[in-house]
Amino acid sequence: MIYIFMFIAAVFVNNIVLSQFLGICPFLGVSKKVNTAVGMSGAVAFVLTLATIITWLVYTFLLDPFNLGYLQTISFILVIASLVQLVEIVLKKISPALYQSLGVFLPLISTNCCILGVAILVIQKDYNLLESVVYAVSTAIGFGLALVLFAGIREQLALLRVPKGMQGMPIALLSAGLLALAFMGFSGIVKL
Repeated sequence: MIYIFMFIAAVFVNNIVLSQFLGICPFLGVSKKVNTAVGMSGAVAFVLTLATIITWLVYTFLLDPFNLGYLQTISFILVIASLVQLVEIVLKKISPALYQSLGVFLPLISTNCCILGVAILVIQKDYNLLESVVYAVSTAIGFGLALVLFAGIREQLALLRVPKGMQGMPIALLSAGLLALAFMGFSGIVKL
């Protein structure tokens, strides 16, 4: 039952983008088209889940036993950067169109604070491996949900007549704020 509560909390209540404000760069940068947002969500989900598992193992079996906790951030960044390179190589071979549409935002996954934030939060909250995986997958789903919803909103906004001063990023930021307010409606459902 705790895993269901953890899932609901990570996806809706404590959404990594809309409540904790981590991962804003790809949220605003890749959300112009839904298909690009879905591709980015998949790439982030893959990297986020694997990075959380590997960083948990590195911390639990290497850094913590040898009192090397001060190397946590740098070692986590190295793991994340390696995984992003792997994703980039695979996407280039499997889906060149998606690789081109993600453009500069694909290498930026390695600097996505959402991924590093989840890896560090898992250690700070003292989760075991199963809880870490559930939290990482749930957070990735929450990130993807927010990104795809926002991309759909931005596609609809492109069809509307928006005042000149609000076109582009101003209306996107206003829409993101309204989406965050909508997700605040889930607060109080689950407390973890």
